[in-house]
Amino acid sequence: MNEKIPNLSSKLRSDIVETPEIIRRVSGINLFGKRIKSIVYTTDVAVIANCNADAVLVVYPWTPNTRILDAVSTVSNIPILAGIGGGLTKGLRSAVVGFFAEESGAQAVVLNAPTTIETIQSVVKVVDVPIIYTVVNQSVDLKERIEAGVKAFNVAGGKETPALVAWVRQELSKNGLDPNFPIIASGGKGDAQIMKTIEAGANAISFTAYGVTEATFQKKMEQYRREN
Repeated sequence: MNEKIPNLSSKLRSDIVETPEIIRRVSGINLFGKRIKSIVYTTDVAVIANCNADAVLVVYPWTPNTRILDAVSTVSNIPILAGIGGGLTKGLRSAVVGFFAEESGAQAVVLNAPTTIETIQSVVKVVDVPIIYTVVNQSVDLKERIEAGVKAFNVAGGKETPALVAWVRQELSKNGLDPNFPIIASGGKGDAQIMKTIEAGANAISFTAYGVTEATFQKKMEQYRREN
């Protein structure tokens, strides 16, 4: 049997933002029946509308804004994992943003590292979609957050991400928790770093798309200058 996968595309969509191929090696996470392996981390609606990732992680360093989520949901044809705060934006406000995110089509909500147990519990009361908690170091009580209602972890430890994923897996085992608890992790730079993260136990990999729009536009302009 020929294992080469046929490709269907078009001339106008030839510059699609492609997921690093190595990410396909992860097990994936089933989110409402759809398997998620690759997650593009961006708020650039042009990238979201022109990428082959399985989902989009809409998290940014400002107070969650319903208009940003509305813009993303308008163009996205893939599941949205929406950031709803947890630090400065917390408690009832995070819950309200989470409710809006779900109503706008988000299939999961993401809370950042400073999120308290009280905020998690507030969000649990108003959303039906899974709650994802961001792990940035080893100072967090994972069991406490799972018991509060967290359904998956988003590990973002920079260059230490593979080690942090391995620690999360160890903590789950040590505390008698689900050994298959879903873990999303940032892939880092290059296939080698992504592979380390996969081997450490990540189920899905997020990758950044910084500067993709600008680089693609520059490439197009150089081509146009040569042709004219």
